[in-house]
Amino acid sequence: MPKRFRLTRRPPVAMTEDGCRQRKRFAADAGLDESEALSLRFGHVDSVIDAETPGHRLRQFTRDLEARKT
Repeated sequence: MPKRFRLTRRPPVAMTEDGCRQRKRFAADAGLDESEALSLRFGHVDSVIDAETPGHRLRQFTRDLEARKT
């Protein structure tokens, strides 16, 4: 029987509603709980995203975040 990996950290995380829905959907589709889904995504981020996309998405997110704060 395979051993389940141990979750060693539980950081406080704030997410947008869209991000939370995507996380829940991904976890359900993959048959994981939500913490395991986050570990999978962040543990293998280099293999699941295009290297050029994060910079653009980060700039877009921070611009939208600043607009919401004002």
